[in-house]
Amino acid sequence: QVQLVESGGGLVRSGGSLRVSCTASGRTFRSYFMGWFRQAPGTEREFVAAISSSGGNTYYADSVKGRFTISRDNAKNTVYLQMNSLEPEDTAVYYCAADRHGTGYRKKDEYDYWGQGTQVTVSS
Repeated sequence: QVQLVESGGGLVRSGGSLRVSCTASGRTFRSYFMGWFRQAPGTEREFVAAISSSGGNTYYADSVKGRFTISRDNAKNTVYLQMNSLEPEDTAVYYCAADRHGTGYRKKDEYDYWGQGTQVTVSS
């Protein structure tokens, strides 16, 4: 079993940057595909970014491509999401998730474990 804990959320002005982190328990972190999702009030949880177990492949939603960067440090059991040029539309609770297979990384139902989420608020 994997436990995930997000951190690093907060309030930032439009155009600013923020980095959120997700630290996993257990010795099997390096074998998991990792994803970031977000959910704004009244909306469905949506895919943001994903990274393969080795970190060699990354994937992004069109809405964040070129602004967000996902990375991971397997030695620290941590995955990061660097968010630049933030917009008010990026305001949401950001969740990290772990997937043993990585075949449907855009689909939230494919993920096996979830963190509790961290709030990111972008003011205009």
